[in-house]
Amino acid sequence: MIYKVVIIEEAKLDYKKSLLFYKDIHPKLAVRFNDSFKKSLAIIKQNPLLFQIRYDNIRIVFLKSFPYAVHYSIYENCIVIKSIFHTSRDSELNLF
Repeated sequence: MIYKVVIIEEAKLDYKKSLLFYKDIHPKLAVRFNDSFKKSLAIIKQNPLLFQIRYDNIRIVFLKSFPYAVHYSIYENCIVIKSIFHTSRDSELNLF
């Protein structure tokens, strides 16, 4: 099955903030973060059922080399990215 990936606005903001954070440290670090994020999206798109449901029909994939997790749900042939979440953030602050 071919899946369409949709990233909600809150997740886009999470991504942009994280990318800017790494860019401020070093531009190459931002590139590595972006590549890691894209690889995670490719894995999700290729096989979205690979990762188990963790809570409220949300699945999680962790980025390699970065302390971030992509939280997503599957609706028919659509994958909805709900957040790009720093693993040290308080999960109670992330309301869907």
